[in-house]
This record gives sequence, C-alpha cells and structure tokens, in this order.
Amino acid sequence: MDYLIAVFLGFVEGLTEYIPVSSTGHLLLLSHFLGFDSQGKAFEVLIQLGAVLALLSLYFNRLWNVLITLPSSPQSRGFVVSILVAFFPALVLGVVLHDFIKTVLFESPYLICVSLIVGGIILWAVDKYAPTPTHDDAMRLSWKTSLIIGLFQCLAMVPGMSRSGSTLIGAMLCKVEKKAAAEFSFFLAMPTMAGAFAYDVYKTHDQMSFNDAGLVAVGFITAFVTALFVVRAVLNFVSRHGYGVFALWRIAVGGIGLILLSLGH
Repeated sequence: MDYLIAVFLGFVEGLTEYIPVSSTGHLLLLSHFLGFDSQGKAFEVLIQLGAVLALLSLYFNRLWNVLITLPSSPQSRGFVVSILVAFFPALVLGVVLHDFIKTVLFESPYLICVSLIVGGIILWAVDKYAPTPTHDDAMRLSWKTSLIIGLFQCLAMVPGMSRSGSTLIGAMLCKVEKKAAAEFSFFLAMPTMAGAFAYDVYKTHDQMSFNDAGLVAVGFITAFVTALFVVRAVLNFVSRHGYGVFALWRIAVGGIGLILLSLGH
C-alpha cells in the first residue's frame, strides 16, 4: 500500500510543482490524510528532484547554449547572474531555518490550509491587477528584479504558500509578463529544488531505511514522467488564461482541508 501511495504522491508532485498551488502543501496534506509518514518528511522533499530533472530535460538545449556561450556572451552571463541572485535568499534562509521548517511548519496541516487560501487570494488579486508588463524575456531580467523575485520565493518556506506561486507574484509585481514569469520561475526552480534535495539528503540520510529509498525512487520516477507533460501545458495555459483558475484551486483545497481537519481527520 505504501508503494501505491508513493506513486500517487509522485503524480501529485509532478502535476503541481510547476503550477502555483503548492506541491509541498498538497503532498503534506495528502500524506496527513492518507496516514503516510516519512522520516523527517524526507519523501516529500526528495521526490521533487524528479520534477527538477524533467524540467532540465525540457530546457536542456537552451541551458546548454547558455553554458557554452558563457565566456563570450554578456546575455548568457547576465542570465546566470540573475538566477544566482534570485537563488541566494532562499539558500541562506533555507539553511538557517531548515530544522524549524521541517519540524514545526511541515507538521501543521492547519497552517498549510490557511497558507493555501491566503496565497490563493493574493495570487488572484495580483493576476487581475498587476501593473502593465514591461519585461517579456525570462532570460533578460535585471539583477534587481531577480533579487526581488528571489525574496518573494522565500515566502514558500511556509508550506502552502507555493514556491512557484510566490515567485510568480513577485515577478508580476515587477512588471514581468505572465509567460516570462512562469519561465523564470522554472529556471529558478532548478537550483532551489536541487539545493533543497541535496541539503535534505545530507540532514536525513542516516535516518532513512532501504524501504524509504524504494518509496522515494517510485515517487521520483512518477514525478519525473508527470512533470514532463505538465510544464509545456502550463506555459500554453497561462499565456491564454492567466493564473486565476489556480488561485481558485488553492482556495478550494485549503477550504476542504480545513473542513476535514475540523471533523477530526
């Protein structure tokens, strides 16, 4: 049964990682209601690498071009700087607050539900009333804009706020066009989630059993395959429809979660 749950949670991870609904919030709530518990919530963090690798495979050509032109192209260097600057706040706070996040925030289903609802309301408002975009290329953002987006990403350390949702809100407030905001969020996800994966392995490897590793592998593969299909669909959808439907999704999931928790589940 644990392996079936791992497949299901891997599917949910791949489905929700790159839309602004909080994959971590969904995983933690589902784990709570399904009675699935991993040591230090490691499973929920480690399977995210599957979604990262799916993203890397989809953007490999563009990223490889950046790498090989790095010595000669100011644009490539500027892009790398923008990602590193945006990643830095989460790197620092993630290390400093890791234990508090994993032992306190991750253990509060009520907080996750409230965060889903509050984040959904903010996302809806920003999607509807954000200033007119002036930036339409995710690979040409200034370091100042990138830093602001990176600071917004730190809101996602509260489970339920959503990493992609927080970065999208920051990007749209910085006048980044919606599709470009989504792509920058994708690029920023790679070092952020890979870093979270590496640090969590470092912190919890001595507590994991072989069975835990098997569950992670199953969830990882499922998340990878699912994310492959989701990323391009997300870009096409938000270009036409924006993020309003995801805001409603968040509010609905958070509301249902609060109702179930109030009933003693």
